[in-house]
Amino acid sequence: MRMLDRRVQILLDADRYRRLAAEAAARGTSVAAVVREAIDRALPGDPTRRAAAARRILDAPDMPVPDVEELTAELRSIRSRRA
Repeated sequence: MRMLDRRVQILLDADRYRRLAAEAAARGTSVAAVVREAIDRALPGDPTRRAAAARRILDAPDMPVPDVEELTAELRSIRSRRA
């Protein structure tokens, strides 16, 4: 996580703040975290960096995937431990 070292003060109308606060409460996080995420979505970082990250993901080797029966058995085992 990046170091948070800049403080920004903004004024919001009641409706915008209500929406922010409701979203933060629904996520169990702070209003500030919701604002930071909205900024990241609206103003993405360096596109070459994002492209490089996407290329690394696409170039990664394939992962083994269990067959359906094996996965079903594993899920049943996990669920039975919770009961």
